[in-house]
Amino acid sequence: MFARLREDIDSVFDRDPAARTRFEVLTCYPGLHAILFHRLSHWLWGRGLRWFARWVSHLARWLTGIEIHPGATIGRRFFIDHGMGIVIGETAIIGDDCTLYHGVTLGGTSWRKGKRHPTLGNGVVIGAGAKVLGPINVGDGAKIGSNAVVVKDVPPGATAVGIPARIMETPDELKREVHAAKLGFSAYALSGRGDDDPVAKAIRGLTDHTAEVEQQVKALSEQVRVLESRLRAADERTEPPTLRKVVDK
Repeated sequence: MFARLREDIDSVFDRDPAARTRFEVLTCYPGLHAILFHRLSHWLWGRGLRWFARWVSHLARWLTGIEIHPGATIGRRFFIDHGMGIVIGETAIIGDDCTLYHGVTLGGTSWRKGKRHPTLGNGVVIGAGAKVLGPINVGDGAKIGSNAVVVKDVPPGATAVGIPARIMETPDELKREVHAAKLGFSAYALSGRGDDDPVAKAIRGLTDHTAEVEQQVKALSEQVRVLESRLRAADERTEPPTLRKVVDK
């Protein structure tokens, strides 16, 4: 049990630069508290103590603002950052090393019994406010953008954005994602094509313009280097040897 707790605390340090000490993480991180409560409620749920399990999860919701149904299955090193408002349904399955930000919902789309909540693979990251709905599969290493609404499967390693969510797969989008990462932020939370949000359009335009300017500067720098080498070669052919030595010095 203590080894598992140590693993959970280490996962917080791996994914949250604001974490400073183990004592701080243990006492001040509601995401960690919610996971510990869930392990107890899930254990009770599996042994048929359904009411007691629901009461423990209700207590955890009151204390942390995070609602995890006792029937949900959660893997190792699960990290909830700023967890307020997270809802995880009864039949949800979460793999190892997954990360959820505040306001995320892993919910259902019907009142029918059976599997009705999402299944997340290993290493999935879901941005703030995203909704992943229905018995769908989100593949290993996939990313869900902030405020996205996902109602279809997401392939492994893919990035889904928008309402309804779509997979970023065009060359321009992938190039924009790479360039935005160089600038210090992730572009996967931006809305996709067909979005009339002027702010999102402006950010996409600035990102594309910056990438274009960088390419032009790179090309100009290369031309300057070529011209410098040509001028240096011409100077060596025309200048007297003594003058070359003086210039070199």
